[in-house]
Amino acid sequence: MRENSKLTLSNLFSVEDMVCVVTGGGTGIGLMITQAFANNGARVYITSRRQDALEQAAQRWGSSLSHPKGRIVPIACDVTSKESIQHLVMEVGKHESHVDVLVNNAGYAGDELNTDKGDFSAEELSQELFSQEMEEWEQVYRTNVASYFFVTAAFIPLLSASTRGEEGDKYRSTVINISSNAGLTRLAQKRFHYTASKAATIQLSNLLAHEFRRSAVQIRVNNIAPGLFPSEMTTGDSNQGNKSTIPTDSDRMKRNQVPAGRSGREEDIAQVAIMFAVNQYLFGQTLAIDGGWLLEHP
Repeated sequence: MRENSKLTLSNLFSVEDMVCVVTGGGTGIGLMITQAFANNGARVYITSRRQDALEQAAQRWGSSLSHPKGRIVPIACDVTSKESIQHLVMEVGKHESHVDVLVNNAGYAGDELNTDKGDFSAEELSQELFSQEMEEWEQVYRTNVASYFFVTAAFIPLLSASTRGEEGDKYRSTVINISSNAGLTRLAQKRFHYTASKAATIQLSNLLAHEFRRSAVQIRVNNIAPGLFPSEMTTGDSNQGNKSTIPTDSDRMKRNQVPAGRSGREEDIAQVAIMFAVNQYLFGQTLAIDGGWLLEHP
């Protein structure tokens, strides 16, 4: 009855013994994804510029995992620095012969503009938009787009090393890029640089997916576009467990008007991340997981 056994949940969604790297893995969505893989038996290397946040996450959540094989390993890395990225690859390579899943998640929202008013004169709108510094745009794109490109490029050898099997039944490693539903809407939401950068992240995922497919590099690339999830980016802080919260009656929820009536939960993003990791028939796809927000804000 081998055909039946293939369709059990434990077979369909197993990430046991996988090796994962998650940038921005110490807080927010990155930590949620880290916990999802580690609690199901994967070894997860988490990165961030903040060593204290990484160690806190690894100690708090890595010490009580549901699976005996699960691990959370912190490695400090500035993903906007090529030298730091190379150091990260070297450190992972000291312990692992391959990487199955790379999650590019590190992000930077940048400063908001005061564009809520909506009835600016031409001069007022020009002044408000022009008030941002060019360096702010550069930092947003450096973190949200360029880092995804360079981290992926640096990990190609380790990602390729996990590919195995014959054509037609080949296992391929995967890159999961975390963009945002902001990259799929016409609304700037007071952050033109962030919204434009997330659209660029989605296009970068498409470009990499195509490039890998037409080359000898057997790596899948897919993209998750989350909506409102609790994180330091959306709430401004986190608790001692590196977790953030968005109450259902908060001003943030009222402003966002999410049809689901709540912000995203750990299990919501976990289910999608694991699906992208294990489903070998997904290439170059973007999935918005936003509680229906894009239905109201196309």
